[in-house]
Amino acid sequence: MTKKIHYPQLDTILMVEDTIQKMDYPKKTELWKALPKKVMYQTFCMILDYLEESGKILIDDDGRIVWTWNPEMIEKIKSSGVKLR
Repeated sequence: MTKKIHYPQLDTILMVEDTIQKMDYPKKTELWKALPKKVMYQTFCMILDYLEESGKILIDDDGRIVWTWNPEMIEKIKSSGVKLR
């Protein structure tokens, strides 16, 4: 049995980015439930992985998602001693 992988479309990625920016440090499930359109959870997790790898978000020790797509702000956060994964 093979797994079916649903790769996200650009409009879905942009929708997730926009929702993160409008929310105040949501947890993963809070963000998923707040999306204006339904997204498969596997696809949603893939989007979060992409955003984290590309440096657009950080997930803190409490599981809160922080929009960081500001290179200067990223350096300030890292140098302040905040523990991030």
